[in-house]
Amino acid sequence: MKATLLALLRPRWLLTVMASLAFACVLFAHGLVNAEFGADGNAAPSGHATTVPQDVRTGGPIIGAGEKRWQFRIPDRTVILTFDDGPDPEWTPKILDVLDRHKVPATFFVVGSKVTEHPDIVERMHRSGHEIGLHTFTHSDLSTVPGWRFGMELSQSQLALAGATGRTTALVRPPYSSTPDAVDDNQWRVLQGLSDEGYTTVLSTLDSKDWQRPPVSRIVANSTPAGHHGEVILMHDAGGDRSRTVAGLERLIPRLRAQGYRFATTAQVIGESRTNPPAARDQRYRGALMVGLVGVAGAIVSVLALLLLTIGALMVVRLLLMVVVAGRHARTRRPARWSWGPPVTEPVSVVVPAYNERECIADTIRSLVRGTHPVEVIVVDDGSTDGTADVAESLALPGVRVIRKPNGGKPSALNAGIAAARCDLVVMMDGDTVFTRDTVRRLVQPFADPRVGAVAGNAKIANRNSMLGRWQHIEYVIGTNVDRRVYDLLHCMPTVPGAVGAFRRSALREVGGVSDDTLAEDTDLTIELIRAGWRVVCEPSAIAYTEAPSTIGQLWRQRYRWSYGTMQAMWKHRHAVLERGASGRFGRRGLAHLALFQVTLPLLAPLVDVLLVYGILFLDPLKTAAAWGAVLGVQLAGAYYAFRLDREKARVLWALPVQQFVYRQLMYAVLIQSIITAAGGIRLGWHKLHRTGGLDALVGQNRP
Repeated sequence: MKATLLALLRPRWLLTVMASLAFACVLFAHGLVNAEFGADGNAAPSGHATTVPQDVRTGGPIIGAGEKRWQFRIPDRTVILTFDDGPDPEWTPKILDVLDRHKVPATFFVVGSKVTEHPDIVERMHRSGHEIGLHTFTHSDLSTVPGWRFGMELSQSQLALAGATGRTTALVRPPYSSTPDAVDDNQWRVLQGLSDEGYTTVLSTLDSKDWQRPPVSRIVANSTPAGHHGEVILMHDAGGDRSRTVAGLERLIPRLRAQGYRFATTAQVIGESRTNPPAARDQRYRGALMVGLVGVAGAIVSVLALLLLTIGALMVVRLLLMVVVAGRHARTRRPARWSWGPPVTEPVSVVVPAYNERECIADTIRSLVRGTHPVEVIVVDDGSTDGTADVAESLALPGVRVIRKPNGGKPSALNAGIAAARCDLVVMMDGDTVFTRDTVRRLVQPFADPRVGAVAGNAKIANRNSMLGRWQHIEYVIGTNVDRRVYDLLHCMPTVPGAVGAFRRSALREVGGVSDDTLAEDTDLTIELIRAGWRVVCEPSAIAYTEAPSTIGQLWRQRYRWSYGTMQAMWKHRHAVLERGASGRFGRRGLAHLALFQVTLPLLAPLVDVLLVYGILFLDPLKTAAAWGAVLGVQLAGAYYAFRLDREKARVLWALPVQQFVYRQLMYAVLIQSIITAAGGIRLGWHKLHRTGGLDALVGQNRP
């Protein structure tokens, strides 16, 4: 069976890993495409020019490729209109509209990543007869990037252009460049590298300074040549609000024509027939694939953004539920204000199912015998192989019975104990748990109300001195015990925990005892009781201490079983959503709450950390860190409130931020595996944890 399970899960995990890698690639691609960059106007001042030939600094703005360097000046009364940083979905089309109306050609130096986002705009540039040059793929300063990045910035931009237009280009303008006389040593190395790659570099000679967003009249004045000199005019069609650039262009074109200027392209100036030749077939295909993938990545990231908003909304709703509903529960159920009715003093049967609990069973039994409420203790040994039953019998404590049975699973052990019980009230607990002296007494008091069929106690982590134990302790207080207060007031308690719960025997008989249909027999039984019309409540003062898994492997196996079992129970009782009465109320409240806060929120929560990395790499690191800190602040506020409600010391919450990076990812992986297993219809057996024992000592350290 185990080999079969592993064989079934292995390909699914392989698919999961592959899907995760693909997801990371999508985020990287989208981040690379959408990374924030500075404007050309933010270029650093020129540095030393000791290696720059003098004729380069005094020559023309068009620097050719090849072994023999050549430069072109712009003929008199000729201008080349150039636009950097686009395409932009808002401003580039408006600039194209102006150029089309005036029948003026221009040269657009496009950013490759933006081409992949807006290929239709670049295609329009080409159809309208404009030249297209490269402005790198991510608007990087080529003087600071390593050699491999230098080539990639150009090759990926060519692919993007080929995918959008079916064309390539021989033109390039390095980001943060300006005029020939400003070329320094760093920029000269860039120009030489571009020449070696076969590119013709087009610098500018006249800066409109539209990046400063001056008045329209100033943009026009900055773009007007002095006398009759030929110029390469620098403007921008992206990088912010370009409404003034559009308005300035509308005025500039008639003004220059009136002064006798003609508008030319780079190819016309240098005497080339074309600067945007057709791309090779394989280049067009690869470019089209790149453009398509970026489109898919954009859609996926849009969905992720929506999911992130969903996470935020769920976290806020959860916090409000904790503060409002759980707070109200705590106030109304104070012993001084609340009574279930006459004190319940009748004896109680305590059923302890045990499988290989040799290390803990003695502490468990002793904690029951020394309690303040009369009990009979029924230890059901479910085929243990470590002598658990022998340890229980050797204690020879009064009122303790040991039942030995072949191994049949926890539900069968519980049913055997229920059948052997002599009392009308039955408490169920795990063999790795200890009660305080008044746990049973407090746990059964709600049965003074005849409508109550089951009571959930308050399970706490005993071994919380390790980091893993602290994380589980935080999880129990926030995600389990406080939630039960909310469920109680909303009458939709989904789980009476196996570690500490009490039941009416008549209610158990009505629903047929404990079912083995799911691995979460406690959740399944609780839902059955509610759907049968019984009320299920919680009693936070009935405290039990349980030994939590002490290794990652043990924790994984335990939570895998819990998560999978909960999904099984939700699926089994899915029809409750459409029913009436108590069953329908649970379906529409309890199942919805489970779906939102036990499945959806844990499944989506790691996106907060994924997008933290994404934001630091590709967006504003400070804003990203502030947003993540705000999310953590909401969690800390909720955690602090939960610890106050549960009367726990909040100093352990220093471990919560670390928990977000490790523990949450582990629970996410467990949930993913559970979903895969559930989808495959695989049935699992018990996952036995290794116990260390010594619960009495641990409880003594952690008891308030």
